Amino acid sequence: MFPSSDNAFSLSTLFSVYASITGFMMLFRKMLNDFMPMQLRSYLFRLLDQLFTPKSNNLTVIIDEKVGSESNHVFEAAEIYLRKKISPDTKQLCVGKTTKEKHFTISIVKGEEIFDSFENSKMKWNYVESEENKFNEVKRHYRLTFENKLREKVMGSYLSHVLAEAEEIKKNLRAVKLYSKDAPGRGYYGSPGGSWGSITLDHPSTFDTLAMDPSAKKKIIDDLERFLKRKEFYKRVGKAWKRGYLLYGPPGTGKSSLIAAMANYLKFDIFDLELSSVHNNSEFKRILLSTTNRSILVIEDIDCNVEVRDREAENQERNMSRGTVTLSGILNFIDGLWSSAGDERIIVFTTNHKERLDPALLRPGRMDMHIHMSYCTSLGFRTLVSNYLGLDALNHPLCEEIEKLVDSTEVTPAELAEELMQDDDIDVVLRGVISFIEKKKVERNNITT
Repeated sequence: MFPSSDNAFSLSTLFSVYASITGFMMLFRKMLNDFMPMQLRSYLFRLLDQLFTPKSNNLTVIIDEKVGSESNHVFEAAEIYLRKKISPDTKQLCVGKTTKEKHFTISIVKGEEIFDSFENSKMKWNYVESEENKFNEVKRHYRLTFENKLREKVMGSYLSHVLAEAEEIKKNLRAVKLYSKDAPGRGYYGSPGGSWGSITLDHPSTFDTLAMDPSAKKKIIDDLERFLKRKEFYKRVGKAWKRGYLLYGPPGTGKSSLIAAMANYLKFDIFDLELSSVHNNSEFKRILLSTTNRSILVIEDIDCNVEVRDREAENQERNMSRGTVTLSGILNFIDGLWSSAGDERIIVFTTNHKERLDPALLRPGRMDMHIHMSYCTSLGFRTLVSNYLGLDALNHPLCEEIEKLVDSTEVTPAELAEELMQDDDIDVVLRGVISFIEKKKVERNNITT
C-alpha cells in the first residue's frame, strides 16, 4: 500500500535535480540579461531556433489590403481572381450585391483556404483578418503559400496572371455607362453648366440581334477584336491606340443599335456628344479630353453641322461666328490630341448623307472603317423575325414571300420591327408586314413617276 524506500528515494532525487536545473536556468538567464548585450541575445536565440525547428520547403507571401495609405492593387486583384477558384468543398462563403450590380459577389471568409494550380504548380491561398490598433480596425490580408523553389515563377508569371485574369473578369462584369454633356448654360467642362452626366446603359442590342448581313457583322467584330489585341502594335508603330468608325445610311437602319451592340460587346462606356451644345473648339477639346479609357465617343448626325461639310463653308463663316466647332478643330483633336487622351478609344460619327462631309474627315487614320447601314435585306428580316416572333416563325410560309418583297423594296429595319409588334398572332403580323411593304412599294413607284 505504501511506496517502497527505493521509489521514495527516486522521487526525492528527481525533485532535487529539477530544482537544481531550474535554479541554474534562472541564474543563467540573469547572467545573460546582465552581461550579454540584447543584440547578441537575439542572435543567439534565433540561432537556437533555427537549429531545433524543422525546416520547411514552403514560402509564404503576405498580400496586405493597403500599401501605406493606398489600396494594394494585388490584393484587389486576388480578391476578384479567387472568386472563380472557390471549391465546392468550401464550408463558408460571403455573398453580397449592391442595388447597381447585376450579379452577386462571392468571396471567402476568414479561415477558409483556396487551392490553385498554375503551369503544373500548386499554390494555397488563405484569407486572414486581425485587429491591429486601439480603434479595433480590421487588417485584412491574403497568405499565398507555395514551394520555395517556385519563388521566381510565383513572383513573376503567376502574380501577373492573377492581375490579368482579374482585369478580364472586371471588364466582363462592369456595367456599361452612357454619358451625355449637360450644358444648359455657356459653361465649360467641370463647371455646373457643362459636366458629363451618366446612366447605366441597359440597351439589349447585341451583334446577334442586329438586323444586318452576317458577313458585315463578322467584319465589324473581327475589326474590333484586332483593335483590342493591338496595344503593343500601336505602341511599337508610334500611333495612338484609337479607332474611328463612320456609320452612314438612311434613318432607321440601325446606326444607334450598332453603337449599343459595340459597347455591349467591348464593355466600353459611351460618351454621346451633341456638337450643338459645344460653343467653340477649345471647349470641344476640353470635353473630349475628359472622357475615360475604354470608351466610345459618339457624334451623331455630323452632317447636320454645317461647319464640317466642307472647307469652303468653314472659311466663309470663320469670321462671322467664333462660337462654333469647326472642321479644323475636329481634325486637330483627332490627329493631335488622341495620343495624350488615353488608351482604347473609339470615335464614331454617324450621318445620313456621307456625300456632304469633307473628304479630309473621312480618310483612314480618322475614320478607319466606313460602315454602310443599308435598307433591310432578306437576311436582316430573318434576324428580326427570330428576335420578335421566335425561331419557329422562320418556317412560316409567308416568310419566303416577305423576303422577296424586302429584297426589292427600300424598307428600314426600324419600320419592319414596328410592324412585327402589331399583334400576337403570327399570321396577322406577317400579313400586316406584306401589306406594309406593298404600300411602301406603291408609294416609291409614285414618287419616281
